[in-house]
Amino acid sequence: MRLDVVSIFPEYLAPLDLSLIGKARRDGVLDLHVHDLRDFTHDRHRTVDDSPFGGGAGMVMKPEPWAEALAHVTRAGATDAAPVPHLIVPGPGGVPFTQAMAHRLAAEPWLAFACGRYEGLDERVYEHAAERMPVTVVSLGDYVLNGGEVAVLAMVEAVGRLLPGVVGNAESLVEESHEGGLLEYPVYTRPASWDDGGTVRDVPPVLLSGDHGAIERWRHEQRVARTAARRPDLAAAAAAVAGLDDLDVRVAAPADAAELVVLQRACWVPELMVSGGWAIPPLEESLDDTVAGLAGWTTWVARVRADGGAPGRLVASVRGRVRPGDPTVWETGRLMVAPDLQGRGIGRALLELAEAGAPPSVSTYWLNTSSAVPANIRRYRRSGYRPVPGEGAWPGTVDLTKRRRP
Repeated sequence: MRLDVVSIFPEYLAPLDLSLIGKARRDGVLDLHVHDLRDFTHDRHRTVDDSPFGGGAGMVMKPEPWAEALAHVTRAGATDAAPVPHLIVPGPGGVPFTQAMAHRLAAEPWLAFACGRYEGLDERVYEHAAERMPVTVVSLGDYVLNGGEVAVLAMVEAVGRLLPGVVGNAESLVEESHEGGLLEYPVYTRPASWDDGGTVRDVPPVLLSGDHGAIERWRHEQRVARTAARRPDLAAAAAAVAGLDDLDVRVAAPADAAELVVLQRACWVPELMVSGGWAIPPLEESLDDTVAGLAGWTTWVARVRADGGAPGRLVASVRGRVRPGDPTVWETGRLMVAPDLQGRGIGRALLELAEAGAPPSVSTYWLNTSSAVPANIRRYRRSGYRPVPGEGAWPGTVDLTKRRRP
């Protein structure tokens, strides 16, 4: 994998020469190049920023140096297999960086990172780059850093360690936190009994039993308990995913949007044929509309597992959100399963997954479906939903609601 990082502080990336990532660079597993943005300026002060139009505090990074830097990166690294990189721009306004995203990025041949500073990059840089390469703005979390370098260090390590040959024991990657939606179980080493200043702390006896089945069960129980205590949001989702254990289920990213559009066409064209001519939003959406929808909803996608366990074809999806202006209502939408996999319980499990993603403020689940497809209404009724009298949120539809159990 080739990695290019553009920054005004290239020395900030020096830690990438350390530990396993540094070894991967020396072994040729990671081909990492760091570029100084100031090398692409043309004034004596090597200026990369200026004051914002419209006023306000702070400075904004100028578009010209970034355009030249990205052109240089593309020329330097282009190959027939990867003519352009996937540009990652760290920023608090981006999509969340997750273990699932790390896996997707690890499968790509070439990533480039743009480290912003000050108030960020001139918006035209994103427009310029998006015409030449895939661009994703990625957030480490709901907080603000001084620049993108810290985020790049984290993302390069998270992605790089998934590459074959970087981590010595590949099996350890499977049992870590966030793999499978759960946190990691507690770990212990020698001595089996530790005298902590008068308090004796023993390793759980099951780990000393030699009973590998019992150990595996204990570890799974500990993962579930720890996730419920520390990350109840993950615990709810993981419980629902248990009904989808033959699929790879993750929160969607912009890279999934094109396949979501295809799945929407496959799932809603039959409904169009019996709708009587009503407009059906999923069939009218553009790719840009679908990408925008990912920002306003939490969208889960399910993929079949290809050879080797890697995620393959996108076959199902659902999305949910708190109703704007009403934190007591959780809206579920776009529940869809590829036609060749319908009737296997995937839709029911995805509906449970969407419900599990609702925050504690929610007391009512809501969804909407076509009134021209009675089978859909029956399915939702079996899941506890009841039709709301009158026409639904869109012509030719019916709203259904369900009270959340305390």
